[in-house]
Parts: sequence; C-alpha cells; structure tokens
Amino acid sequence: MSTYDHYTNPPRGPVWSVPTAGAARFSWEYDNGRDRLLALYQKGKDKQWDGAKRIDWDLEVDPYDPLGTPDEALSLYGTRHWAKMTEKDKGDLRRHYSSWQFSQFLHGEQGAMVCAARIVESVPDLDAKFYSATQTMDEARHAEIYGRFLHEKIGMLYPINDNLQGLLHDTLRDSRWDMPYLGMQVLIEGLALAAFGMIRDTTDKPLPKQILAYVMQDEARHVAFGRMALRDYYRQLTDAELREREEFVIEGCYLMRDRLRGLEVLEDFGIPRREAEEYTERSEFLHLFRKLLFSRIVPCVKDIGLWGERLQRAYVDMGVFELGDSSLDLLMTQDEEVAERLDRERFAAEEAERVAEVEEAIADGAK
Repeated sequence: MSTYDHYTNPPRGPVWSVPTAGAARFSWEYDNGRDRLLALYQKGKDKQWDGAKRIDWDLEVDPYDPLGTPDEALSLYGTRHWAKMTEKDKGDLRRHYSSWQFSQFLHGEQGAMVCAARIVESVPDLDAKFYSATQTMDEARHAEIYGRFLHEKIGMLYPINDNLQGLLHDTLRDSRWDMPYLGMQVLIEGLALAAFGMIRDTTDKPLPKQILAYVMQDEARHVAFGRMALRDYYRQLTDAELREREEFVIEGCYLMRDRLRGLEVLEDFGIPRREAEEYTERSEFLHLFRKLLFSRIVPCVKDIGLWGERLQRAYVDMGVFELGDSSLDLLMTQDEEVAERLDRERFAAEEAERVAEVEEAIADGAK
C-alpha cells in the first residue's frame, strides 16, 4: 500500500523540488580540526543505533488515542462542537491530531536530513563535514521511525504544513553555508525538540515514549553541533551580517508561533478556517505549548551570538525573553539521561523475564 493511500489530503505532486544555490566546498586539510567537534563526531559514530531493533514495535497502540491526549488539550474542547461529539468522534479527533503532529515531525526529519546533507556539501571545515555526515544518518533513521509509526500504528498521514514547507524552502534556497544550520538546527529542530519533549514527558503510552526519547538523545548532539559551528563563525561576522540573520530568526519564530496550530485538522472536521483560528487562539493548552516550543530556541539563539536589540524586543513581544537564561547543556544532559534510563528499565525487565523462563524450565525438568 502506498503512503498516498494514508494521506488525509494528497500532497501537491509526488516530488517537491527546491532549487538551491551556493558552492560545494572541499577542504584539503585532513589532519586538523576542533577537538570539541571531533569528539562530537566520535560520539555520533559511537551512538548510532537501529530503529528496527532498539524500539519495541510489538507494543500495541490505540490509533484513536495513540498518545493518551487529555480532552483539555484538544482545541475543540469546551466549544459548541465538542458538546455534539460522540466518543467515536472524539477518538477520530485524537487520531487526526496525533497524525498531524507526527506527520510534521516526519516531514521535518526529512528536511533535516536534506539540510544535513547540504551542510556536508557546503561547510568549509572538514571536522564539520565529518559530523554532518553522521547527522544525515541520524535524520534518515528518525524519518524511517516516524514514517513506520504513522503507517503501522496510526494509519493516517497529513501533508506538510504550508508554513513549515515555506521555512524549509527559505532555508534551502539561501546560498550562505550557515543558513541550513540556522534555519534547521536552531529553528525547526529547536521547535521540534520542545514538542518531542512535551509529549515524551506527558504521554503514558510506551511506544511513542520510546520513539521520542531515543530521537531526542540524537538531537542533543545535533543542537551541540549547531551551537559550536555557528558560535565560532558568528564571532567573525560584521554587525550588518548578524542583523540579517537575526531578521531571519525573528521572521521564522513568528511564523512558527502563529501558523503551526493544526488548523488543517479542524478544517477536516468541517470547521471554517476563521472559526478554527478563534478556537486555537482561545486554547489555554496551546498558549502554554507555544511558550514551551521556544524553550530550546531562545537560549540557543542567545548562545550563538544573535542577541541584538530588535531580536530581544521580538522575544519580549512573544513572552519568551526570559527563556534566554535557560541552560541548554542541562536540557541536553537530561535528554540523554531519559533515553539511557528507559533502556536500563526495558532491558532489566526483559532480563528478569528470561531468568524467570529459565528457572521455570529447570523446575519443570526436575519434576
């Protein structure tokens, strides 16, 4: 069965072609590099894993409540439409929301894979090329995993959100080699990481928790890579060049805050777009979610040296300025620890089951 059989609305054409600009850069220096980046490259090699084996795909998932989403988190909750919905309708709504959310994760991961490959091509330093190559493999694995979850466990996909596609388009078309870092590593991946973390920490469903925990363990390295590379490079830029990048960040942040709301889901349920926009704007859950979405972006932007007055004013307007003082290192350490703890708990339980089976077999043989 084709993926197209699972889409709520088919995407525009089977292939999206984005004309790209910029140079492919080769470096002839093979015995030099930044120790921190080479150490991260080594870690990237050591931490490769197989999504078909590490994740327990035998775990059952209810497609009509894949994440254990509470009623209050649904934008229609408390509206005149909610009062008319049957339990089946509410299950359908949860399925559509989960599908929309994980579909955007899937499309974003494919975008991250393409951007990582572009970084291999265009970044001038060999140590950065080495690490980007490992990240390209990471992103391919993530796209594989999200695609499998959507196909096998939910059975439904949504096309890429127009605004996410627009941000990817702008990121890939820019000829400056640092823009795939900034657009993808900092903005799109930063937003996705916060969304991953919120679901990982609130869902009581073991399969999506596994998927998100293991993906976030990889993403912790990716954020570290973007910070190292951009921080070093942005120290060399003029004020005018820094302001250009800050404008890109401001526009991208407003776009993601205002447009990634899942309106497509409500429209599929027959809600007119203007009414759907009103419901999402009134949702207390969405207001909280929006703020949390910037928990990874704002401190990263500040850390790499983009912290001009206009950018600070924009973050004050968004109500996220104080997030600039958050510790990215602490957040990334926690992401790694969550995945490692999950592994320990899972494999300890499996080992206990094996021991019990052996003891039972021995006891049966002694009879």
